[in-house]
Amino acid sequence: MNLEQARFNMIEQQIRPWDVADTDVLQLLSVVKREDFVPLAYRALAFADMEIPLGHGQCMLAPRVEARLLQDAAVHKHEKVLEIGAGSGYMAALLAHRAQRVISLEIDPELAQMARAKLQKAGIHNAEVRQFDGAKGAPAEGPFDVIMLSGSVAEVPPALLAHLKPGGRLVAIVGNEPVMRATIVTRCGETEFKTSQPWDTVAPRLLNFPEPSHFQF
Repeated sequence: MNLEQARFNMIEQQIRPWDVADTDVLQLLSVVKREDFVPLAYRALAFADMEIPLGHGQCMLAPRVEARLLQDAAVHKHEKVLEIGAGSGYMAALLAHRAQRVISLEIDPELAQMARAKLQKAGIHNAEVRQFDGAKGAPAEGPFDVIMLSGSVAEVPPALLAHLKPGGRLVAIVGNEPVMRATIVTRCGETEFKTSQPWDTVAPRLLNFPEPSHFQF
């Protein structure tokens, strides 16, 4: 398998046509080795347009979804980022290249250990993976410039919005199948927030976030 050709094809055929035009993001995808963050059994599928199982009911999001979330987060070098759902550590690696510091929370202990090992092997030292339930809120190091949810939730978690700095962004996939929406919430003031939902997709659930009742009376 020609890894570089496969990586090029992923960027040009999957990601760029999905409205990812940020040259910094596209360049980063060619630099951070996605295949090194994929479980060995799925390495041949590292660049496929699919979610890759990580075990424990978790998976890596499809490359085009990861790229679009990264573009929407618009992270800058001076910013501090919180990620909920470390998974394999790949998104944390991408964020770390753009941010000053990344704290990534992973509820599953084995995945947290795997993500730590892969980030260390990739030589990334400004991303820290902690075994913690992100549904319980943010670490004491907040507030954050960016909060990224690497999975879907039924609704935007209000507790996490409280941990955004003014001008900070929360990026998540929100809603229920068959249609979920990429959701960007920007904190404009103490109690003011602006929300945009620029594209639709579907993604696996993050664990333990509330599911609203669907009963109607």
